Amino acid sequence: MSNCIFRDGTVVSDFGRPYIVAEVNSSHNGKMDVAKAMIDSAVEIGADCVKFQSWSVESLYSKTYYDLNPISKRFVTKFSLRPEQLKELANYCKVKGIQFSSTPYSEEEVDFLVDECDVPYIKIASMELNNPKFLRYIGGKNVPIVLSTGMSDIEEIQRGVKNLKDSGATQMTILHCVSIYPTDLTTVNLNNIIGLREAFSEFPIGFSDHTEGDAAAVAATALGAALIEKHLTLDHSKVGMDNGMATEPTPFKELVNKCREIQIAMGTKERIVSETEIQQRTNMRRSIIAVRDLPKGTVIKEEDLYAKRPGTGICPDKIAILIGKKTTRDIEADTLLMPEDFE
Repeated sequence: MSNCIFRDGTVVSDFGRPYIVAEVNSSHNGKMDVAKAMIDSAVEIGADCVKFQSWSVESLYSKTYYDLNPISKRFVTKFSLRPEQLKELANYCKVKGIQFSSTPYSEEEVDFLVDECDVPYIKIASMELNNPKFLRYIGGKNVPIVLSTGMSDIEEIQRGVKNLKDSGATQMTILHCVSIYPTDLTTVNLNNIIGLREAFSEFPIGFSDHTEGDAAAVAATALGAALIEKHLTLDHSKVGMDNGMATEPTPFKELVNKCREIQIAMGTKERIVSETEIQQRTNMRRSIIAVRDLPKGTVIKEEDLYAKRPGTGICPDKIAILIGKKTTRDIEADTLLMPEDFE
């Protein structure tokens, strides 16, 4: 299966241990103490990475939009994080032993994340798939990429991946994603993970989960998702851009545990009989017995033989071999037969 190697050496692969990203987005409400508390929570729940957003007033919307929606400018200003704050959070993640990443919306933000924050990968938002100039810039940075695919048809995804590859990107994880917040289970279409794996076999496939609950993430893990991204909040009752559909720490921890367990439980497609299971054969399988008393010298017929537990005697698949043989001793009915009982 395909894999992607992040800058810190982490290997993300199909059907491997899923790399779990706690997506913070704007649930910190622009407050550093909340952002750090969310990092602490992500560590406690067992996530591999905390991902923020690098948008600013300048990089997210145009003047045209702000002129029509002046309140949006105040919102973006309030809930965005300045570069120095992102750097502080990146350092805080290092202290706490969890990876830090962010989604950039400008070339300057890309440079800052790569050069100043030393992110393990650059996350590309779904909205950028039809933005070839920006994709080529990121591809030219020669850093691992995690690419979301929400709102895009397969041709758009193919063009986006081609732009990244043509500009130099070699390490990439592609995420199945539905950009509806929240996404209903009737529209999440998890089997597209398989379709993307077939279409982009050189890259591992993950899942950006916008559903409520953990069913989709666990099912995606069973389908071999290499990376699971899920929105985290400390309190989803608070008003926020995506806070209502984000997952609180306790259910998020349960989600992480379930994903870890199901990945282990899935095993491999090869049939494996463990040594422990082999040992069960003596208890649970059958052995050949005598249906009736068999005096010494009896010539065995098929109706003389049956099979019962335990499996410490002659295997039932040897019945045909015993037919026509003579017994070497008197054998009591309903007792196990042994190889030395026959000439």
